[in-house]
Amino acid sequence: MAARKKRELFTILETSADTETTTVSESEDSPLNLSVDVKWFEIPFRKPDSDEEEDEVQEDGEEGENGFKSTAATEETADAVSYIAEGGCNIILVTGNGIKHEEEEEYAKECYYSTSNNCSDTTSNDSDIDFSDLEEEEHTSFFSFDDDLDEDCTSPDFWGEPDQVISIEPFSAVSGPQHSLGADADTRDYFRLLFPDSLFEHMVEQTNSYALYRQRRSGKSDPHWHPTDLREMKAYIGLNILMGINQLPDADMYWASDIFIGNAGFKKTMTARRFEKLTQNLHLCDRESEPVRGERGYDGLYKIRALLDVVENTMWDSYTPNRCLTIDQGTVAVKGSFSPTQYMPSKPLKKGLKLWMLCDSRSGYCHRARIYVGKASEEAAVAALGYRVVMSLVRGLEGKHHHLFMDSFFTSVPLMQRLLRDGLYACGPTQPSRRGYPEVLRPCNVGKLSPGEFYQCQRGNLVATVTRDTKVVSCLSSNSAPGIVGISPGRQQQREWEVDSDGGGGVSFGVPHPLPLLLYQENMRGVDLCDQLRECYQVGRPCKKWWRYFLWFYVNLCIVNAYVILRESRGGAPPAGCNGKQFTQRHFRVRLAQQLIGDYQGARGMERAARKRHADSPIEYGHRLDRMSERSRRCRNCTNKGLRHESVFGCKICNVHLCRGGCFSEFHK
Repeated sequence: MAARKKRELFTILETSADTETTTVSESEDSPLNLSVDVKWFEIPFRKPDSDEEEDEVQEDGEEGENGFKSTAATEETADAVSYIAEGGCNIILVTGNGIKHEEEEEYAKECYYSTSNNCSDTTSNDSDIDFSDLEEEEHTSFFSFDDDLDEDCTSPDFWGEPDQVISIEPFSAVSGPQHSLGADADTRDYFRLLFPDSLFEHMVEQTNSYALYRQRRSGKSDPHWHPTDLREMKAYIGLNILMGINQLPDADMYWASDIFIGNAGFKKTMTARRFEKLTQNLHLCDRESEPVRGERGYDGLYKIRALLDVVENTMWDSYTPNRCLTIDQGTVAVKGSFSPTQYMPSKPLKKGLKLWMLCDSRSGYCHRARIYVGKASEEAAVAALGYRVVMSLVRGLEGKHHHLFMDSFFTSVPLMQRLLRDGLYACGPTQPSRRGYPEVLRPCNVGKLSPGEFYQCQRGNLVATVTRDTKVVSCLSSNSAPGIVGISPGRQQQREWEVDSDGGGGVSFGVPHPLPLLLYQENMRGVDLCDQLRECYQVGRPCKKWWRYFLWFYVNLCIVNAYVILRESRGGAPPAGCNGKQFTQRHFRVRLAQQLIGDYQGARGMERAARKRHADSPIEYGHRLDRMSERSRRCRNCTNKGLRHESVFGCKICNVHLCRGGCFSEFHK
């Protein structure tokens, strides 16, 4: 009996040589997204054949409470056992340290697919599970729920043995970039898909309106301001994009006269004063009609609502989501104290503005982003925060059989049931203390686990797993069958070596992981990849207004998404007219900024005309050198060259002090 038990412990899923082509052809339809180095094994759940065997298993400590067995290797596998499947030519060696593959092989992933049309036999509604935010103050959310679901979720017989066949519908929806751009499209055309010209026009209108609003509020006009236009606003955004590539501590340094610091392109585009005025008056909303807090129709995101309404739709329409998606938290770094700022001690960025993002697991394309501006008192009684965030992000994906991967803040039994009911599969770690999680898999009942050891419970498609990786992990999944183990040599390896009997070398073994953990590790990188692309080159300068951080965040996010669309649409090839074999994100940003700026050249002449209109001198027929005051002041022309000379003379039309001699003529060239 012992020998039979050893042979049944690990079973090759498919060992026929014909399965290699099948695996390759179906790799695109598989929800794994894992490397070919991962080797798969099925550890079927097997009940004890007799009472004696059950007592024997209990003595070995491999059966948990309430009859749920561990699916990890037992101590009997310490002796080397070889198993040869029928019709196959592959050999697996099972040892106490791991599994050794004698020959190269490909294992099919069809084991957890079923031809059944039913996604799950369970129904779901909202539950009163406590979704405590780890970065926030702990609180309990109470909301309406179906009494039958709540009783079913917490009843002792809700979870069963991990021996049921799960049903996963194949993903067949059209996905990827959705646009009609031709082969001659350039970076500006891809960026326009996500950030259309209508947004630039709105920024021009509201910026001019806000400048007048400031002047009316202060009671005096601004002699250095004149209305902006569409070309200048595009050039202003282009300069901000270039500032993220060529980063300097202070914005004024781009216009410095020092040839090693100053930028000739910036000086040619617009003056430093004009750039400063545009930054001061930049706005996206009508301040006069903005509702105050407490009024009806108050919106915490009113200042950027027009931007959100446009960008959220363009990001969703320009790229149809692929099969595997990631839901995770993103952070926008800020300088200063704002009311929406969150303190997150468990994150690499401890302090910033928080938002949640839905991104593609492979490309990092961001489909949706939801900004967190504080606790909503009206919605707090309706649903828990994590539940509401996920359902808001996946709206429109119902019935398309996507696979979602999220962290422990979101994952819960009611949410997984609701997603299954909507035709969506999910996987992610969870907190074992949450209501609905199997009682037998809680840390107090599982005990100490060895690396690679795991226990599982099942309810239809819903599988609960507790395992030990670097630490004990509890997770829920609805897209992976129980009992599937993967060994990836590239991840975590034991430092022990097995020496052959003839004294030769050995081989290191990877620690076995259950399928839900491997799926999560390989597909949870979507938001991290998006953040990595976004953080490489920041857009915008630090400021004292919190909403501007979100403005530059969305501008930067549109650049990243446009780059992903261009890369996938052109297969990695650069746009027409670009030289070089590689076209990286840096090349994309530089080319985009150059196209936004175009041939626009600055408004030095406009500023001079503005000085003339507000000059104290009645002379209007021409410039001339005249005595400006009894007190000498710095020469403007010398200051522009980095020199310090003072003079009582100057040009009254331009309202500047200038040295007698060459400075007057040089300044007016």
